Amino acid sequence: MADSRPGLYRGETKDQRRSGYGHYIYSNSFFQYEGEWKEGKKHGHGKLLFKDGSYYEGEFVNGEIVGNGFRYWAHTGNIYSGQFLYGELQGHGVMQYKDGQRYEGNFCYGVQEGHGQLTDKEGQQYEGSFYKNRRHGGGKMRFKNGDEYEGDWILDQRQGHGLLHCADGTVYEGQWRNDTFNGQGSIIHCSGVIYDGQWLNGYPVVQPKKMVILGPEVIDTVPGSAHTFHVQLQDEEGEVIECESGRLLELCAGIRDGVVLASSKTSLYKIMELLGRKPIKSPFGFGYISYPLMVPTSESPEPQASVSSAGKSLLALLELPAPKGDSEPESEPTSLDSMRDTLNIQDGIEDNFPSLSHFQRAESGSAIFNNVILAPSPGDVLLAVQMDDTPEPLSPRRIKKRKDKTHAEKIPSSQESLGINRSRLMDEGSKTRLSQTCLREAVTLPGEYAIMVHEVTSPPFMGQHLPPAFRLLRILPEKVLPESTVPGKVSPERGKRMSLKSEAGKEAGN
Repeated sequence: MADSRPGLYRGETKDQRRSGYGHYIYSNSFFQYEGEWKEGKKHGHGKLLFKDGSYYEGEFVNGEIVGNGFRYWAHTGNIYSGQFLYGELQGHGVMQYKDGQRYEGNFCYGVQEGHGQLTDKEGQQYEGSFYKNRRHGGGKMRFKNGDEYEGDWILDQRQGHGLLHCADGTVYEGQWRNDTFNGQGSIIHCSGVIYDGQWLNGYPVVQPKKMVILGPEVIDTVPGSAHTFHVQLQDEEGEVIECESGRLLELCAGIRDGVVLASSKTSLYKIMELLGRKPIKSPFGFGYISYPLMVPTSESPEPQASVSSAGKSLLALLELPAPKGDSEPESEPTSLDSMRDTLNIQDGIEDNFPSLSHFQRAESGSAIFNNVILAPSPGDVLLAVQMDDTPEPLSPRRIKKRKDKTHAEKIPSSQESLGINRSRLMDEGSKTRLSQTCLREAVTLPGEYAIMVHEVTSPPFMGQHLPPAFRLLRILPEKVLPESTVPGKVSPERGKRMSLKSEAGKEAGN
């Protein structure tokens, strides 16, 4: 600032000019300067004070603020340290704002412009290009919730191409407009869902609205038949959403409420209904309770009963919470621990127990549940487990004899009536295993069963699950349907029985 009007000066002079060190009070008394002078002008290091308490301290050249210095604004509380040009913030500097923001980077005529680093009052950090105090150009931002974005900005908004890493593991890469997803982009959601397509204002342009199980509404079959269920994720017009994958679907079955209790003498299935598990509504006019399924394992193409790798007793399966991932969830301790302990069979048998549900992830808008069989009737399953180890398969006649013998035995306690004596399951240190042949021999009770597919993606993609899909499965006595209409593979045992019946019929006719 040049000295154009006379004021009060005290200090060194040379040739009747202020030169050296001196203190000058301007005529309007709002400014005063103390520092170095040269030929009547502020030059060198000095401090310019303002009447409101603001000040500048640093370098002067020919009466102007030029070079490195420190500036304090009393009315805002902001502090700047860095380069100046003719009193303006110009070049590299650090601005500390009173509200907690901090900027370090380039300034141009007093505003943030060029490359810089900004930490706002909430602790969010941005590093990249600025234009007129705004994020503009390429830059990287770390938000207070842990999300990180790297890409293009226009006037403080994400716009152009960018990559977003969310704190929950979700990743989006694609086009942005107005600070949100707009245009072509792909997302890998933390739940495992993948969408690659067009976006509009943060939402996929194409989204599934319903799940559909392909095939007839009512499926007539016979006990022991295997079924493959094809599930599609469709929009409102019935088009398959092929640009999306990864939704976790649960296939489960239900039996009409009261059927199990009325038809089975097995204590375990009575417990299932007495545990307070309310019947679930179905679109078929009846309520149902969960019924176990048998599905193929990875080691064998033959359908088997399966549960999680950890192994679960049937009673533990009744208390499973909603799944959070690909594997079935583990049960939590409850007041029924004592009863569960009596049913906690050795791992060799547990691996063959039925499961209440089966899980698949959709691929390109479709999922296939292969070779699904309803589990044998409750009494047959438990009875097969309770039998001594035998190298040969059990026929229905032998199962019936064993059932009669079991009911005739006197059991000393209620817990033993629910459980299985471990000593009976061990033979010289080896585990007793439930044979696949035995499970194939036991059959499902005829009746009406609900087949359901639920979405259990966790957390839900875009905040909501798709509505469930249903099919009615009618298990009919084997003689009702002709052999040509029976779905699934006929086991050798069943084929042999059918052949014997046929020969017996021919002899009777002769």
